[in-house]
Amino acid sequence: MPLKFDDRGLIPAIVQDNSTGEVLMFAWMNAESLKRTRESGDAWFWSRSRRELWHKGATSGNTMAVREIRRDCDEDVLLLKVDPAGPACHTGERSCFYRELEAADA
Repeated sequence: MPLKFDDRGLIPAIVQDNSTGEVLMFAWMNAESLKRTRESGDAWFWSRSRRELWHKGATSGNTMAVREIRRDCDEDVLLLKVDPAGPACHTGERSCFYRELEAADA
């Protein structure tokens, strides 16, 4: 079955460390970023704020070698299993999910 991109041509992508299973980040992909990811073996995404393709780690060096791409049962979410070359988060944290939600935050 074909993947189900949304009306903007995007599909959510969850990025997971291939070795540990830790969730590293969430991003959006479009058909072109998925194509570049598959061709290059490095993670590419679509930046909604910049409205352009984004090669993860191109400026920081914290690239992500993609080992596997999975799709969910509804064909509308991707899971990228990667070997990260450094922190996933722009803050320098290993994962973008380093903060726990507190009761006061909700």
